[in-house]
Amino acid sequence: MIVWINGAFSAGKTSTARELIDLIPNSTLYDPEVIGGALGHLLPQKRLAEVTDYQDLPLWRRLVVDAAAALLAEVGGVLVVPMTLLRQEYRDEIFGGLASRRIAVHHVVLTPDETILRRRIAERREDDADPDGDERVRQWAYAHIEPYRAALGGWLGSDAYAVDNSRLTPYETAEAIATAVRGGAVGACEIVQTPEPTGETLAAGVLLFDDQDRVLLVDPTYTPGWEFPGGVVEPGEAPARAGMREVAEEIGLELEAVPKLLLVDWEPPRPPGYGGLRLLFDGGRLTGAQAAGVLLPGAELRGWRFVTEEEASGLLPPIRYERLRWALRARERGTVLNLEAGVPVG
Repeated sequence: MIVWINGAFSAGKTSTARELIDLIPNSTLYDPEVIGGALGHLLPQKRLAEVTDYQDLPLWRRLVVDAAAALLAEVGGVLVVPMTLLRQEYRDEIFGGLASRRIAVHHVVLTPDETILRRRIAERREDDADPDGDERVRQWAYAHIEPYRAALGGWLGSDAYAVDNSRLTPYETAEAIATAVRGGAVGACEIVQTPEPTGETLAAGVLLFDDQDRVLLVDPTYTPGWEFPGGVVEPGEAPARAGMREVAEEIGLELEAVPKLLLVDWEPPRPPGYGGLRLLFDGGRLTGAQAAGVLLPGAELRGWRFVTEEEASGLLPPIRYERLRWALRARERGTVLNLEAGVPVG
């Protein structure tokens, strides 16, 4: 289990976390900022220059999850994580990755008054030997107050348990969090994700169209990029039926007819992924009433839309876009295509 302490820079997350590990039995402090610092020594400078924040590096988000899982496997118990997350898509990706490893996340946000927050930023000292560095850190913190306020007024305010620590010491703040966790006021986040595979998988996706032949895509909370409705085929399950089940679970539509196969694509293993067979089926056109009846499970999908092939190129990861492109050609020709790594063969 993880207790994730979110909040603005200088909100008191780290000092609270240090107190909290003394109040929660068998708990360990895990600061993902260490991973960000390590990437400065691991990645080429050219790659680092492409971002202004290490959170924008997909590698950082992946390593945060992997390191948490490895640390829990080593020490067990509870991880206390003091880390600012202001972008919902990054929260979704990280928490979804943790959920896929069956690690529950209890999300807390510290909400001191802005006047107090600004005073703490002004008084912040990182290194007395480098006053210019201190000033850069303070300006960074000031610049992120508005994004923090926007997040708190939106997704963050509804997602995390708020603790106003304006007039609380770090110990008192930690006590409030420990009490809320023990009493169940801070429940586990609702993101539910299928456990990560340990070998090659068979997955089935279903393409659904509107009357303009635009294809329906969904925006999952637990991974970057858009997808087709679908998922992993369960043991003993027919692939087409798996696609129908996933459509019902993901968007609330019960398909009357078994969808027609459009293509089979072999996805090679690319660590940390294992690859496997990916099947795409044609689920046909949706009526206006069916489209109006689309329902999203808030913990797994944040949105859906019909898109043209061109629009899909800017939403889907490259390998999925190639799969869609060839599936549309198969649909036009009334045939089934065999692909390897997104390229037709045979």
